[in-house]
Amino acid sequence: MPLNDERPNSTSSGEDQGSDVESSSERCDSMTLNSDLECSRDSFTSDSSSKHCSPSCDPPKTLTLDEVMESARDLFNLSLSHEIVMNRNFHLEPNSLPQDSLLKAVRDNLQKAFWDILEAELNDDPPEYGQAIRLVEEIREQADNDALDIQGLASYIITTMGKMCAPVRDEEIKKLREGTDNIVTLFKEIFRVLSLMRADMVNCTIENLRPVLQRQSVEYERAKFQSILDKTPSALDRTTSWIKSALEELQSSIAPTEQTNGPGKGQPVVPGPFQVLNAAFIRILTWDYSKSPPPETWMTDEIRLQEIQWQLQQCQAVNEVLLIVYSTIGGPIQGLPSLSDRLKRMISVLLDGMHRSDFNLEESLEGISAQICCELNKSLTERSYPALTPALQGTLTGQICNITQKDNPIRTLVEDRVQQYFMALIFDPKPQSKIEQVPAGLTAIKPELAIIGAKFISLVNYNKTVYGPFYADILRKLMFSNSQPPHTTKQPPSSLKTRRYS
Repeated sequence: MPLNDERPNSTSSGEDQGSDVESSSERCDSMTLNSDLECSRDSFTSDSSSKHCSPSCDPPKTLTLDEVMESARDLFNLSLSHEIVMNRNFHLEPNSLPQDSLLKAVRDNLQKAFWDILEAELNDDPPEYGQAIRLVEEIREQADNDALDIQGLASYIITTMGKMCAPVRDEEIKKLREGTDNIVTLFKEIFRVLSLMRADMVNCTIENLRPVLQRQSVEYERAKFQSILDKTPSALDRTTSWIKSALEELQSSIAPTEQTNGPGKGQPVVPGPFQVLNAAFIRILTWDYSKSPPPETWMTDEIRLQEIQWQLQQCQAVNEVLLIVYSTIGGPIQGLPSLSDRLKRMISVLLDGMHRSDFNLEESLEGISAQICCELNKSLTERSYPALTPALQGTLTGQICNITQKDNPIRTLVEDRVQQYFMALIFDPKPQSKIEQVPAGLTAIKPELAIIGAKFISLVNYNKTVYGPFYADILRKLMFSNSQPPHTTKQPPSSLKTRRYS
């Protein structure tokens, strides 16, 4: 009987994953990025480049099945290695299918049929050991000599399992020893525990590999990606489009040079390569996964990026509601941290899961408005202030519900300030010093924004270190491949307005 499959799993929360990412990023911060992603003009205009920096320009070729399968294995190994390094709680566990899934029904029926056949054969007179022998092929000779003791064999197997299992399975082994007289049920339980033991062995291997992978993760991931690129030259197409879009957006926002003489005369001003790449990283924060998958160089962090995006959208919505409340009501509720905390917690709870497709944001905002009015009236009357009038409550509700509109001024303000915060982190060589420096108007979500900012900047730093050579070659070809390089700027644009709710 085959053992159950294992599947990757993580029990870590977003904060746990963030801390793991930060620890990995700290290791990468000590590595030099400049060797891979030179900002000098010469490195981006040179025709020479190392192999790992050079996406192929050859016509697309037809891949063989072996090449496709090898690329798939490389991608799996790359993803698995990355997850082990980035998430210390990553482990494998026996597959648990949804209760109402067709696959679970098929698997359960097949397993039931197997055990039913075994039970029927063992209940025959004389017993038929064919199915039992398939379970433990080594005892065929005993069965041929009519010397087979199934119960004794099961006891021997359980004893051996007890010697080999991890301490966490001692209770399971104890239950097997105290098990039932029904040999079929006993064998089912033996194979269930064997499946758990196999997962334990895999997870032990993962734990032993983690320190090695952490020391060599950058080189390993880069080499695996290069192997994929060698077999699939189009493996950087989405990445190239992503960087190209950032470049075009920056070029459209920069005014032409006013230089009248010197080497830059008559040439357009273009952003510098690091400016382009950092602007591209900002775009990842608002990537629309419903329209297209992320760039290939971000595919191993897609889930982490989506979680960051969801958390950020919820924080922004909470901040927008609080700004509306305090700007509408004003003085009577200022300087009351306990009230502010209660409102923030309430709004956060009611907006939890707002990224889900079945979440009704408009309906939730109406409920939030009603709860806020109740809290405000309670606080006002306790301090001898008049309660909110029905007209004011209606105005407050309307303004809160209106943040679903993309052109809402409060929403626009908050999203622009959040963009400024992340731009300051990405463009600063020492972003950790600015994690706590949130722009005006975002004070209410400062703790949450700091956590999200630390997670994101850690992912960006690690991504830069691994894929820097590939980015350098893409930027060189996009910016300087046709002619002498134009005059470049060093300052980031004033804003990158890429706002949306999923």
